[in-house]
Amino acid sequence: MNETFAPPNRNPALIGIGLGPGDPKLLTLAAVEALRDCDTVFVPGTLAAELVAPYTDCEILEFPMTKDLDVLNRHWQENAQKVGQAAQKGKTGFALIGDANFFSTFTHLKQKVHQIYPDIEITTIPGVSSITAFASKAGVALENSFVVTDSTPVSSKIILKANRPAKMVAELKSEGYTDFVFAERLFMDGEYVTNNTDEIPEKGNYFSILYARKMI
Repeated sequence: MNETFAPPNRNPALIGIGLGPGDPKLLTLAAVEALRDCDTVFVPGTLAAELVAPYTDCEILEFPMTKDLDVLNRHWQENAQKVGQAAQKGKTGFALIGDANFFSTFTHLKQKVHQIYPDIEITTIPGVSSITAFASKAGVALENSFVVTDSTPVSSKIILKANRPAKMVAELKSEGYTDFVFAERLFMDGEYVTNNTDEIPEKGNYFSILYARKMI
């Protein structure tokens, strides 16, 4: 009897999918498309599962709210292995409330996945974050610089409209910042992103962003 086997997934992929603040109408078109396209989707709780349900089935992973490091590390390791194994077989999503890169469960999960499965390509789809959702509901216009904190030490800066990025990098280095990412025209034609300081230009424009991070 002849047997046929599906070819292995040559490009293991994991996508962090931001679902927004909880209103189904605030899911992005990109998030909905990704949910429908993924072979497997994981979520960290029931609210995320409810938002995902109209588009695909999902599996809820447990992330206990505890300060016990042994318990936390065990769950992170188990969940990273489960997500990574799925990603090696097909396109896998991890969908969560808010944005996948802002104070997110996905941030730590992707680090663990990358440690165990370094061949997996990990990307994210932005979602409406709690910061912008708050500004909308509170009627707050954030027109000047502001600080967002969860009471941990501040280690990063994001500079919008970075019109002199190379000069800014030099100034930030003197303040102890060591890692930089420059981005321009994100999600538009002519998009440019680099984390190589030698490739950060002298001039930016209205759509330029500079990210800086220091070790604390």
